[in-house]
Amino acid sequence: MSGHNKWSTIKQKKGKNDAARAKVFTKIGRELIVAIKEGGSADPSVNSKLKDCIAKAKAANVPNDNIERIIKKASSDADATNYEAVTYEGYGPNGVAVIVEALTDNRNRTAGEVRHYFDKFGGNMGTQGCVSFMFSKKGVLVIEREDLEKDEDTVMSDALECGASDFEADDDVFTIYTETDDFGAVRDELEKLGYTFVSAEIEMVPSTYTKLEDEETATKMQKMLDMFEDNDDIQNVWHNWEMD
Repeated sequence: MSGHNKWSTIKQKKGKNDAARAKVFTKIGRELIVAIKEGGSADPSVNSKLKDCIAKAKAANVPNDNIERIIKKASSDADATNYEAVTYEGYGPNGVAVIVEALTDNRNRTAGEVRHYFDKFGGNMGTQGCVSFMFSKKGVLVIEREDLEKDEDTVMSDALECGASDFEADDDVFTIYTETDDFGAVRDELEKLGYTFVSAEIEMVPSTYTKLEDEETATKMQKMLDMFEDNDDIQNVWHNWEMD
């Protein structure tokens, strides 16, 4: 998403109540478990996927105690659940492109729920590849401007020198883009320079955006996104809605 859209989403998530934040912690916990199982190690220095997940968790304000407890539990095989990564694609109201990424222990259940959410709010689930061609996978690091002592030129220069591929400045945030293979290295170098992030993850970034002109359609789109967010199986929802 563009910097503006991205910041709108972050502000929504930051402002959610305790129950909603607990869901975020649950989803990230599931990602940590999968990262350990797939990477074969609970040591982030040798498991880059785990290291990326820990950075995402910290950006989402997951307490360190929670992160350590999940890692310990996963590495001891106390959690025997096997999660499978599944991606769904489709269209929201007025043709907004939507990609849904899930980690599930029951593909049939999750597919049925995702299809229901699309249908309920005037969208439809499509076939694999129907909208993903409109997105590019990139590393995205978001830095809040408030209380940041460095100016825009300095931040941009630092980001590019650390290996970033692109940079956007917004009224509220700086958004730094990287190639996926460079994401971890760029994030680590910027952290060494004292930067902290309100979001740090690999994202599906749209090449074009769709505006929803009337309030009723926008409301349907937001309700659909809320349904996705409330589902524990669904990890990420990417879309090309140009939010106001």
